[in-house]
Amino acid sequence: MKRRQFITLLGGAAAAWPFAASAQQQNTRRVGVLMNLSERDPDAQDVVAAFVKELQRLGWSDGRNVRIDMRWGGGDRERYRRLAAELAGLAPDAVVAVTTDVVAALQRASQATPIVFVAVIDPIGSGLVASMARPDGNATGFTVFEYAIAAKWLELLKEIAPSLTRIAVLRDANVASGIGQFAAIQTVAPIGTELSAIGVRNADEVENAVAALGRDPKGGLIVTASGFGANHPQLIAMLAARHNVPAVYPFRYFARAGGLICYGPNYPDQYRRAASYIDRILRGEKPADLPVQAPTKYELVINLKTAKALGLNVPDTLLARADEVIE
Repeated sequence: MKRRQFITLLGGAAAAWPFAASAQQQNTRRVGVLMNLSERDPDAQDVVAAFVKELQRLGWSDGRNVRIDMRWGGGDRERYRRLAAELAGLAPDAVVAVTTDVVAALQRASQATPIVFVAVIDPIGSGLVASMARPDGNATGFTVFEYAIAAKWLELLKEIAPSLTRIAVLRDANVASGIGQFAAIQTVAPIGTELSAIGVRNADEVENAVAALGRDPKGGLIVTASGFGANHPQLIAMLAARHNVPAVYPFRYFARAGGLICYGPNYPDQYRRAASYIDRILRGEKPADLPVQAPTKYELVINLKTAKALGLNVPDTLLARADEVIE
């Protein structure tokens, strides 16, 4: 090729670069993520990584054809409202919202932005969707469990500590879903078992409640799923251990923080499934046409170190059913 021809070709290519870059920017989709946890939370980083990895598998790469705008609520409801308005102002193609409070904040900020939620307990009762099969609005997603699972917590607690007769149910006093979980537990409470509800709003209330329960050698604790618990697993597990209270929890991260036993959904799987819904929305489907789904994977985790500290002998039949045993 002659030098003049080469320079002409190079000049033409250089002139085309800005147009190519502009076209790429125009084709980039925008996805917001509003977490209920703190950015410093390692479990939060794990589930976000699962979400991003699944998006990549489906053909969406952050910085190439999609931009992911992360926001971290840290359990602060006022912060949820501010960050929801901030994300809505970015006009994203879709938003992932974690927990009922976050979804509600986003729906107040925009009725048009497609929302895929995870870790929501009762989307119909909370007014987020019209029905599970036909959400009929701008939100759909994945429930954290069905209320019947709450009954399983009491069964597991009695199995690992059969002498317990006084069971307190720790719930977030700021959300209605704690009432539903307590009601589900009541339905399976055996005769002779005293159930009580503890509504908490802050760390001091948790400490006082667990300390009082620890004074009863037959006292046990069920920690329900809530935004408060998600942001304070180390505190709750530590207090239960300090006051020698056998406790059952709804998620794996409690057992990793020193909790005795947990039974609940596989959290990373929820985020992978959320990525599949985001993919479908980015390709043209509507949230109203995507059914709300329950978890498909539940896991049982037992912390043997904590069991030994509490003087409990874990039945072999229970250990055999565990998905993970922490020693």
